[in-house]
Amino acid sequence: MFIELHMIQNFAPSNLNRDDTNNPKDCEFGGHRRARISSQSLKRAVRREPVFAATTQAETGQRSKWMTRPIKKLLIDAGKGEAEATAVATAFVTDYAAKSDKKNPEKSSVLIYFSQEEIQKVVDGLLADWDTAVASAPSGKTLPELVKTISKETEKRTSAPDIALFGRMLAEKPELNIDAACQVAHAISTHRISMEMDFYTAVDDLQTSEQDEGAGAGMMGFTSFNAACFYRYARIDWRQLVKNLGGDAALAQRTVEGFLRAAVDAIPTGKQNSFAAQNPTSLAVAVVREDGKSWNLANAFENPVRSKRDSGLIEPSIRALDAFWGNLTRVRDDATFTAVAAFSDQYNDALDHLKPYLQPNFSGWINAVNAALPKPKE
Repeated sequence: MFIELHMIQNFAPSNLNRDDTNNPKDCEFGGHRRARISSQSLKRAVRREPVFAATTQAETGQRSKWMTRPIKKLLIDAGKGEAEATAVATAFVTDYAAKSDKKNPEKSSVLIYFSQEEIQKVVDGLLADWDTAVASAPSGKTLPELVKTISKETEKRTSAPDIALFGRMLAEKPELNIDAACQVAHAISTHRISMEMDFYTAVDDLQTSEQDEGAGAGMMGFTSFNAACFYRYARIDWRQLVKNLGGDAALAQRTVEGFLRAAVDAIPTGKQNSFAAQNPTSLAVAVVREDGKSWNLANAFENPVRSKRDSGLIEPSIRALDAFWGNLTRVRDDATFTAVAAFSDQYNDALDHLKPYLQPNFSGWINAVNAALPKPKE
């Protein structure tokens, strides 16, 4: 079973996801320049959205080069000395996950994606044989049996819903890898975009023209931005998700719901203090299917939409997506759907082929998807 999510979201002038030159990310699609938001940026926004943790009722994972810090904190909280706790935590993480940074042994050379359950298992194991852990820490290896045990217990599974969705990859420790249950596409604008620049000045509040040189601004600069209507796509593999969560179907269902709620609300944080582009999603379509097909509908915008006299870009984008869906389902008559649910804040009249699947409100949309998922065994 697969759950697909298609979204249309229009943003006011913004710079949500920057490249290495501080310009909004972009790409060429259909022969035209498009605005782009990377999948990595979108996934972080989803996992950090408060509604995700609230819905899953589980602690999200942490991605950091400082895995030693939560381990060390719990060891100190358990009454161990800071020096010993630091040495033991550093030795364990180096042996368990990744080599240490050359400049700071407490810091890993690569980012590690870990759950709170893993941290607790590590601390419990270290405390259970503390004297041995302390004695072996200087060698850079501590409690090899504990390393093997935890690696085996967490192999291909996690308690953190976000790790289960987005996976984990460690080149040095492939046994800790977890295949992602969720694919997230880069969001692209449904239309051609042009980059714009904002020239800004900062006023020196204490500067006076009489006493100081000139009366100009205390600082000048510029920032790039664009305004774009995006198509967003994601796909969840239900069976992979349940497998990643150790067979916990109830948590998997909450994870799907948490992802849907967070994906609709989550917005990347880039330059938000300057632009405040907190614009809600205009259309969300969820598709639950058993046939294994995967339909990214971005080609609905291969020919970029254009604004009309009586509309902006949201309505023609929704109409283009609706028409593409209608043609695709007509031609691909082998496709089967367990459920299709659509939700729009104010563009219901722009839908034709998807209109039969419209839900009256956001809660109805969520409930329609939940009802199509396998029921957890009691």
